[in-house]
Amino acid sequence: MSMPLSASQVTDAARENAVFRKVVRRVVPFLVLCYVVSYLDRVNVGFAKLQMSDDLGFSEAAYGLGAGLFFIGYFLFEVPSNLMLQRVGARTWIARIMISWGLVSAAFMFVHNEAMFYVLRFLLGAAEAGFYPGVILYCTYWFPSHRRARVIALFMSAIPVAGIFGNPLSGWIMDRFQGVNGWQGWQWMFLLEAIPALLIGVATLFYLDDSVRAAKWLTDEEKDVVERAIAEDAAHQTVHGRVRDAFREPKVWLMCLIYFCFVMGQYALTFWMPTFVESTGIEGNLAIGVLSAVPFLAALVTMNLFGRSADRRRERRWHLVVPSLMGAVGFSLAAGWAGSTALSLVALSVAAAGVLTCAPLFWSLPTAFLGGTAAAVGLAVINSVGNLAGFLSPYMIGALKDATGSTSLPMYVLALTLVVGAAAVLTTDKQTVNR
Repeated sequence: MSMPLSASQVTDAARENAVFRKVVRRVVPFLVLCYVVSYLDRVNVGFAKLQMSDDLGFSEAAYGLGAGLFFIGYFLFEVPSNLMLQRVGARTWIARIMISWGLVSAAFMFVHNEAMFYVLRFLLGAAEAGFYPGVILYCTYWFPSHRRARVIALFMSAIPVAGIFGNPLSGWIMDRFQGVNGWQGWQWMFLLEAIPALLIGVATLFYLDDSVRAAKWLTDEEKDVVERAIAEDAAHQTVHGRVRDAFREPKVWLMCLIYFCFVMGQYALTFWMPTFVESTGIEGNLAIGVLSAVPFLAALVTMNLFGRSADRRRERRWHLVVPSLMGAVGFSLAAGWAGSTALSLVALSVAAAGVLTCAPLFWSLPTAFLGGTAAAVGLAVINSVGNLAGFLSPYMIGALKDATGSTSLPMYVLALTLVVGAAAVLTTDKQTVNR
């Protein structure tokens, strides 16, 4: 039976909670905004496909290959990018990432053949490499592990938010600007949706701080509270000082497997959601965009409920297993209900709620045991290897859809992959991750 807290302990806990609420209000909303823009520029190609494939004569497999090539560039440049972030600081490096990906994203308006499409998707991945694991690493500078699941869930709310607002916006731009200045709607979409990345990239240089000690918006006492909590949490981590140590850690490769399984489902949804909805008989880009937003609304609520619960209970494994199995059930139902728009949206909502909830909660596993230089490298390795599923998933769906004329078989494959991921989560040591 635990001893009751003393009055001084209660006061200290209340002070610490107040300080971290202040940190959340300052840091997290801006990171969410950055990720909304990032994710929209990454996956708006799914909406462009509705016009671009017909205009340029792309097959389903060609689109899937191009969508996936983003992750080859991402994979190759992820670790070097995260090491640079640690060396030059988050503020400068995140700004560099956002400005470069904004320029590449705008260049998609000039695509006129498959080769150019493939090259730009690869370059977009190379430009954006390091952003996501860099932010996860940045969060470890500000939040101890028992506060991190909620924070990362808030950060990754950007994915459903990008779907909720980005899908209708993309559909509206494509319909409203079709033919303006002699350009197609998808060309205008790429141009207009790239502008926020450039603007926010510049703002990052003035808004973010590279460390707790550099934050002018915290008092010295508040900085001490944050740094003490981070130091106490770091005492439980496996701290490696050499880059190669991260590659020798078996748990890192287990994390790669788990994340690979979850990413398979995540990018199946984000790249193919407009096509899934269109295949139920819906016409019109704006209508497709509005209906495509429904599953992301379900995901937004679910991922934050699970994130709060995981931190409150300090339990990580089952908070990952349950949404992973939800995703498997949702994909399986979507495969069987493809002929009905209403039932398909229900199934895709269950799938999105499960799959997108897995992503933020997953990162509480590797950040619980990685520290030092190995954290920068290990997180980048996990993210880059896991995101190879972002290459495989859209290409697999496109190839199987070309071969069978249906999306049912790919959905069953995705469901099986999520079950494998759930099983792998249960092999982790609960004493290590449940903090």
